[in-house]
Amino acid sequence: MKNIYEAATIQELTRRLDTLTPATKGQWGKMDVSQMLAHCCSPIEVALGDKMPKSAMIGKLIGRFVKGVVTSEKPFKQNMPTDKSFIVTDNRNFDQEKKKLVTLLNRMQSGGPTAMANKKHPFFGPMTPKEWSNATYKHMDHHLKQFGA
Repeated sequence: MKNIYEAATIQELTRRLDTLTPATKGQWGKMDVSQMLAHCCSPIEVALGDKMPKSAMIGKLIGRFVKGVVTSEKPFKQNMPTDKSFIVTDNRNFDQEKKKLVTLLNRMQSGGPTAMANKKHPFFGPMTPKEWSNATYKHMDHHLKQFGA
């Protein structure tokens, strides 16, 4: 699995993002490309501590048991369930969302694993820097593949 804290990984993701245009169509799912970019920002904002959705009771009960699905090296399946707070249905500005996403990815990379130590996910609970890296890269890769990037 590629490491989100390495500059080369962020450069690769940025190159893939640069292949997208406002007209790029998804190969599955309901989001348009601008909504996907906004959607990808949300979990990174959680990882960085910029946003903290409320912890649902279900997460407290089963979150730590399903955390491995998100943090393992196995790719995500299409149309996996999404936390309601990460669902984007309104219109978004492609250029603004892309710029925001690249900025967030760079912040996560520059902070490195030390900045992610002891960070708690609202659903999965405490996560290691490697778990944050795996989850972030897998999520980005999943949605970039969704849009052919």
